Amino acid sequence: MKHHVFRLHRGADLLESIAGYCREKHIQAGYAACCVGCVSEAAIRSADGITGQEYSERLEIVSLTGTVSEARCHLHISFSREDMSVLGGHLLPGCIVNTTAEVVLCELDGLTFSKAYDEDTGYNELHIEQSLPAGRLS
Repeated sequence: MKHHVFRLHRGADLLESIAGYCREKHIQAGYAACCVGCVSEAAIRSADGITGQEYSERLEIVSLTGTVSEARCHLHISFSREDMSVLGGHLLPGCIVNTTAEVVLCELDGLTFSKAYDEDTGYNELHIEQSLPAGRLS
């Protein structure tokens, strides 16, 4: 397993920055270990897969979890408001870093994550491929 640690600065889009990093580093399979920081704008989607909500307020990032690769990023996030209430959902583009976001990703050896349409869910879902060790043909 390889660890990737980077910091995003004010104005960066959280999702687009993480996805761009995965493409730049050619991460085939990984997960978000943690992320701390805050945003000034947020965009998340609810569990219904349809309803998105945008927020224009300072929110503290209290949790980020999900799978990442250069082919796809599926991330869920939780934010804390100034009154300490928490909101969260599926991370969408539009979460804009306010001061900083410290991101830790873990890259998984021997796996490749891609996406494939799933008729049962109606979404492009995670497709996992196991890489063969060097020198093995089958």
